[in-house]
Amino acid sequence: MTKMRTGTSMQTAGAGASKKKMNGYVGFSNYPNQVHRRSVKRGFNFTLMVVGESGLGKTTLVNTLFESRVYAQKDEETRTERTSDGVEITSVSADIQENGVKLRLSVVDTPGFGDSVNNEEAWRPILENIESRFDAYLAQENRVNRSKIVDNRVNALLYLIKPTGHSLRAIDIEFMKHLHTRVNLIPVIARADTLTPREIEQFKARVLADINFHGIHIFKPVSDQFDDPETIADNKTVASKIPFAVVGSERFVDRADGMRVRGRQYPWGVIEVENEDHNDFVALRQMLLRTHMEELRDETDVALYESYRTQKLLALGHVQDNSVFREFNPRQQQEEEERLHTAKMHKLETEMAAVFKQKVQEKEAKLKQSEEELHSRHQQMKTVLEKQRRELEERRARLGQHDYNPNAYEPAQRMPSKDKKKNRFF
Repeated sequence: MTKMRTGTSMQTAGAGASKKKMNGYVGFSNYPNQVHRRSVKRGFNFTLMVVGESGLGKTTLVNTLFESRVYAQKDEETRTERTSDGVEITSVSADIQENGVKLRLSVVDTPGFGDSVNNEEAWRPILENIESRFDAYLAQENRVNRSKIVDNRVNALLYLIKPTGHSLRAIDIEFMKHLHTRVNLIPVIARADTLTPREIEQFKARVLADINFHGIHIFKPVSDQFDDPETIADNKTVASKIPFAVVGSERFVDRADGMRVRGRQYPWGVIEVENEDHNDFVALRQMLLRTHMEELRDETDVALYESYRTQKLLALGHVQDNSVFREFNPRQQQEEEERLHTAKMHKLETEMAAVFKQKVQEKEAKLKQSEEELHSRHQQMKTVLEKQRRELEERRARLGQHDYNPNAYEPAQRMPSKDKKKNRFF
């Protein structure tokens, strides 16, 4: 029964808002029950993506989580999207019902991831698929009629880590670095039965060290002031097991005491899937399905999708307008638009004039430089020609002085003037 609170104290909580204590029972405290009934009636949607190399047991893990054959048989129809990088995006949907609660489960598998020789960009097709789901949801939000919006956004991604026992590989780090801002990332150490408990503990420490070093954000259960001590303790226990070291199995085996359990049979004994002393499968299922499914959906919608939506709209040129719901005068709006248009045109004219002036100055500088170069060449040629002229005059003077010299002939060689006259007639 709801307790009645007395008193009339008020406390300001923002512009025009105040907190009041009720003097009697009103009934709105039953609103969570109404939400519960409506949610049960409508059912839930949950999209889970599983990424990992072939042979790590992705199909077995998913079927074990939901205790049903979620993945279709090879001869059944599945929606597959092939990419050029060798990675296929396969989506399988199933309707599951438990205690009257309906769940529309969609599992997205990525066969071919990490199987190529060059896996440098094996993460890209998966990132593009996640962002395409965001784009599809954004397009539905922008429709005029939004009564039927299909939400196929990925709520959680289980990334299966190969149990090497050393540390994260380059393909693991690159994948998580590129996708941790787009999806709730949950690292899982696959095939944990191939490692000893001590090796698992050391491997977890190295994986967490690599994640923290590269600034990768992974999903962890957190507690708030409204959680009870038991919930807070459970959240701490689950968080301490991340990354989860799990073992999956669709078969039931008999233990030594005759009890039939889900697990794997080995010559040295039985590994029970649902035994917390053997692996972290129970903790993973607890967080993923029983305690934090709504938090995963809420984190996808409020944080991851909103961040992508903001970046997308800003990239398309959208600007937040805080005056959408204010009254305005159409005439004033038109004048404001004309003023902005005039200012824009004036800015364009100023920029064009500045560009033209710059081009003219560059052209004048080139012409001046060419003129100076021509003048310099002219002076050089003039100097060379003047030098050649002086040399020729000096040579001419020397040659003329050597050819005509009156003292070079003897007196006996000179002929008398009479003889010259006689010789004229012969």
